[in-house]
Amino acid sequence: MQDGELVAEEVDWRVPPWFADGDGPHSLAAQFRDWDAVLKKGGVLLGALDGERLAGVALLRYRLTDAMAQLAVLHISREYRRQGIASRLAEEVFRLAREGAAQAVYVSATPSESAVGFYLSQGFRPTGEINPDLFVLEPEDIHMVKMLSQT
Repeated sequence: MQDGELVAEEVDWRVPPWFADGDGPHSLAAQFRDWDAVLKKGGVLLGALDGERLAGVALLRYRLTDAMAQLAVLHISREYRRQGIASRLAEEVFRLAREGAAQAVYVSATPSESAVGFYLSQGFRPTGEINPDLFVLEPEDIHMVKMLSQT
């Protein structure tokens, strides 16, 4: 983001897979601790399964603010990407957020072309009202909001 506009630039953006061992910052244990904190405050974790294999997850935080939910996690395993799973999980998050009386959903998007492009395709737009707590956690991310229709 530069002066409120999305600007593409060439960068080497590689995110390693989550580590099964240990409890460091990119480990499964660390992810589960972060997710557990949202779940203990009434959030919901959604999974997409391929038989008994987990293909993707989404984590909804119902109340980031009084009127705004948060898509706290959306992760699809590499071999399941570009098959519509993320869209289906996001749509369920939007439905649940509406049922919970949210007027909007906030997401802090990894600043990659694929992630930002996906969120734009889902109706998210960059926000000028960045959540300060989430910005501290993810200052490089693109902070976006999707307004929800109440249909």
